[in-house]
Amino acid sequence: MSKLIVTSVSPGTSVQDVGRFGAQRYGLVPSGAVDRLAMAAANALLGNTLFAATIELGPLNSVFTAKGGAVRVALTGATRPADIAGTPFNVNTSVTLADGESLNLGVARAGTFGYLAIEGGVRGEPMFGSLAVNARAGLGSPYPRPLQAGDELLVAAASSANEKRIDLPAPVEGPIRVVLGPQDDEFGDAKELFLSSEWKISATSDRMGYRLEGPVIKHLHGHNIVSDGTVNGSIQVPGNGQPIVLMPDRGTSGGYPKIATVISTDIGRFGQTQPGRAFRFKAITMAEAQAEYRAFAELLQSLPGRVHDSNILMLDIKALLSANVAGTAVSAIDVETWQAPQPADAQD
Repeated sequence: MSKLIVTSVSPGTSVQDVGRFGAQRYGLVPSGAVDRLAMAAANALLGNTLFAATIELGPLNSVFTAKGGAVRVALTGATRPADIAGTPFNVNTSVTLADGESLNLGVARAGTFGYLAIEGGVRGEPMFGSLAVNARAGLGSPYPRPLQAGDELLVAAASSANEKRIDLPAPVEGPIRVVLGPQDDEFGDAKELFLSSEWKISATSDRMGYRLEGPVIKHLHGHNIVSDGTVNGSIQVPGNGQPIVLMPDRGTSGGYPKIATVISTDIGRFGQTQPGRAFRFKAITMAEAQAEYRAFAELLQSLPGRVHDSNILMLDIKALLSANVAGTAVSAIDVETWQAPQPADAQD
C-alpha cells in the first residue's frame, strides 16, 4: 500500500462520492459530490467505477505528496494551475506521483470545485453505504470532516498503465434551468422578477446552501409553511426575500416556500459558479427536464469511451530553461554577433 499525504489543503476539501440514499425519511442527508460529471470523469481516467469516492477540492491552493510508493491520480473540474516538481500538467488528465513527489494545485481560475481521483479509489469504511463527508452530521470516511494538513489516505500502488486524457463536451452556457414550484403559487408576480433578474452567489455560501444576492422576492402569504421535503436544487425563499439554493449537505426538509428547483442536469454547472459572477435562471417544463436528465445519464455512461492515451509531453521546465534551444545567441547591440564576416576582397 502507498499513501497520499495531505501536505496543505484548501478549505472546503473533503472526500465525496455519489452520496448516501434510501434514508432521507429518517433525516439522513445524502451529501455527495457537487459536480457529479467532473467526479465521474476523474474516475473514468483511472479505470475506477464512475461514482467511486474522490477528493473534492476547494477553490484555493492544495498540495498532496506520495509516500511509500508511486500514486496515480487524475484531476478534473475547476480549471487551475497544477504541477509536479515544477512540471505542469492539464486538468482532465491522469498523472503518476513517484514516491516523495508532490502534486501542487493552484487557485481555481474558472469554476469552484476540482476532483482528484486516486487509482483504486479512496480507502475507507462506508457509513450508511457511502464515504461522502457531511461535517455537520459527523459522517464520512476516512475522516468525517474536511481534510486537514497531515491527513494520510491509504491508496493502491500505482499501476504501469499509460497516462490518459478525457474528451468532455464543451460546457453548457446560458441560464441555469429550473422547474417552477412546488410552492411557486406563494409568489405571484415575483416569479417573473425571479426569472428576469441577474443573480450572484454570496461568499457566505457552502455545501449546505448557496445564498443568492439580487432583488427581494416577496411572498404573498408570509415565509412560513408546513415543513416538507427538499431535494438538491430546491430554491427556498426565507423571510428576507433572498433565495437559497439547497446543495448536497442540505436538510432533508424545510419550512420556507420553494419558488423553483434547479434541474439535476444543471446542479453541477450551478455549483461551479464562482461567487460574485452574475447569472440568470430560465424556467423549463418537467418533460424538458426529464429529457435533459436522460441525456445527462447517457453522457455519464459514455465517459469510459471518451478516455484516450495522453500524447502530452511532460516537459522538464528547469532543464528547458538551462538549455540553449535557439542555437548561437546574438545581441542586438553587438553587430559582430549577428553580421556574417565578409570576404577580404568584398571589403575592398
